[in-house]
Amino acid sequence: MSNFEQFHFDFYQSNYTIDDQEEGYNSYGSNENVCGSRKSQMGEQPPASGFAPSEMLLSSQSYTGQILQPTYSPNTLSRLSYTDGFDEEPPLLEELGINFEHIWQKTLTVLNPMKPADGSIMNETDLTGPMVFCLALGATLLLAGKVHFSYVYGLSAIGCLAMHALLNLMSVPGVSHGCVASVLGYCLLPMVILSSSAVVFSLQGILGTLLALLIIGWCSLSASKIFTSALAMEGQQLLIAYPCALLYGLFALLTVF
Repeated sequence: MSNFEQFHFDFYQSNYTIDDQEEGYNSYGSNENVCGSRKSQMGEQPPASGFAPSEMLLSSQSYTGQILQPTYSPNTLSRLSYTDGFDEEPPLLEELGINFEHIWQKTLTVLNPMKPADGSIMNETDLTGPMVFCLALGATLLLAGKVHFSYVYGLSAIGCLAMHALLNLMSVPGVSHGCVASVLGYCLLPMVILSSSAVVFSLQGILGTLLALLIIGWCSLSASKIFTSALAMEGQQLLIAYPCALLYGLFALLTVF
């Protein structure tokens, strides 16, 4: 046992006593007193609204408006220096590129092949009229018992690509796909007249053949006139009219047969 007691005393030597524990407890109590005094001082301070600007307090006290109908003081109205931007915005149709006046002028130009075309208007990529005329052509063919919507759009797409390649080779400034599609689409209007005639009487005869040839010449003449004026290709109208006649001849075949 003597060896165990000697090991116990030699294991760890410390100077800690019970008096030190009492002093630590007393210091902890003093810290609690200090924290309590600080909390009491904070409770005696004015509320957080004292830090708010006086203008906010005055505006909140003098508010006399209703829900969703606020009232503004003269100072507040003077700060609202912005203007309403909705009045200055252009119309929706103008943003979409739809101009009814230009559509009407292009339609009159197609209907009257002898009328000179305005190159500045014809060079626009307006696809509103061509889409309407393609739908009208398909609808009139449907009334005649021919469901050819896919043929109409397919031939239109292939014809636009072919004419775009040809016109870029023939003209110096070049032309865009939208301009070619716009011109060829507007010149489909005489073909809509031919398909409307197919609803009333049959075109598989001499009268129908002559009428189809007249419509093909009308469409190709209008398209070549617009292309020459828009691309400044004077003296090349007949060269442009020939591929246009081939394209509109395909639409005439769909209409007649």
